[in-house]
Amino acid sequence: MTPRTLRALAEARQQRRLAVLLTRLADGAQHLMVEAEGLPETLPAPLLEAARRAAGAGRSGAATIEGDAWFVQVHAPAPRLVLIGAVHVAQALAPLARTLGMMVSVVDPRSGFATAERFPDVALLELWPDEAMAQLRPDAHTAIVTLSHEARLDDPALHAALSGPAFYVGALGSRRTQAARRERLAALGHDANALARLHGPVGLAIGAIGPQEIALSIIAEIVAVRRGAVRREASAG
Repeated sequence: MTPRTLRALAEARQQRRLAVLLTRLADGAQHLMVEAEGLPETLPAPLLEAARRAAGAGRSGAATIEGDAWFVQVHAPAPRLVLIGAVHVAQALAPLARTLGMMVSVVDPRSGFATAERFPDVALLELWPDEAMAQLRPDAHTAIVTLSHEARLDDPALHAALSGPAFYVGALGSRRTQAARRERLAALGHDANALARLHGPVGLAIGAIGPQEIALSIIAEIVAVRRGAVRREASAG
């Protein structure tokens, strides 16, 4: 690996940008793809496609391209999950997300809710959501879920989330609640394309009952979106 490639990988890691390193095993020739930069279009189309497939799947592996053996190595930042509202669903969801390697933050300005006793080993921010989102700066590897059922907390977080590159934005609440929420977000300037990013009611439709099952439905939908699975037609509610 050349010093230039090593520096580029280090910068991508620091900036939380996905990178794919392609190495031809016969002679060690390398090409690096960094998120938002891409590969030179002069590379063979099969090599470009192998890099894109690996990036989409988040998996490294060997590939034979035009008779040559290559190793396609994915360098992906750890996904983040930001939960708005230190409620019972958040208590079930946070440890579940951490078992999947996600970095979890819980945001709630209400004193006594976001405590280390209720959320062990989880980053806690006792801030208003707009302040927390400005501090956390969600990126394309961040999922954001609002759980508080309070518009004064959920709406500012959703407004910030839909204004940024988060790969998943979800909101707990009934369909009636979601309709009113979408009207408020539209009044804040979010168009139909932005509102289409909002998963609400949040979670896959598995008939979830109780915080643990609701948390399961939410994390399943986050994984499905992250892995490029078909978007659900209905939600858990």
